[in-house]
Amino acid sequence: MADDRTLYVLRHAKSDWSSAARSDFDRPLAGRGHRALGLLARHVLDADIAPELVLSSSARRARETAEAVLPDAPITYDDELYGADVMELLARLRRVDPDVASVMVVGHNPGLHDLVEVLTDEDLDKFPTGALATLVISAPWSELQPGRAALSGVVRPRELE
Repeated sequence: MADDRTLYVLRHAKSDWSSAARSDFDRPLAGRGHRALGLLARHVLDADIAPELVLSSSARRARETAEAVLPDAPITYDDELYGADVMELLARLRRVDPDVASVMVVGHNPGLHDLVEVLTDEDLDKFPTGALATLVISAPWSELQPGRAALSGVVRPRELE
């Protein structure tokens, strides 16, 4: 359908928990996370995924993920996406310009996991670090509601190895 919109939901890659002195917000990616980003970047390129708008949490691990997966994309860093729950994520997506046909949100669980499940009425079981879900939405962003999207696919880094 010509009015369909695509929402890509990308959970940040595996972060480094080794330094207890770092704040959660400033936690970088772990080595495993960097390896996963190489696989994800290749998948995004091969699948011709090129969202018109990338909304990323401003937390370090989300920024690193967005920049590695879509190095040439203009990325909007949004403080409100850090720790956002499903209702906050829906509210943010409803403010997307109606002319934008595809959006990628890069952020954190449990909000992203819940967002995919609420929009698609599907049980994901798990949405691990580095997971990328593709949703098709047959409504304007402003009318985004639970159950209004179809899950087109979910890719997890371990499946790309």
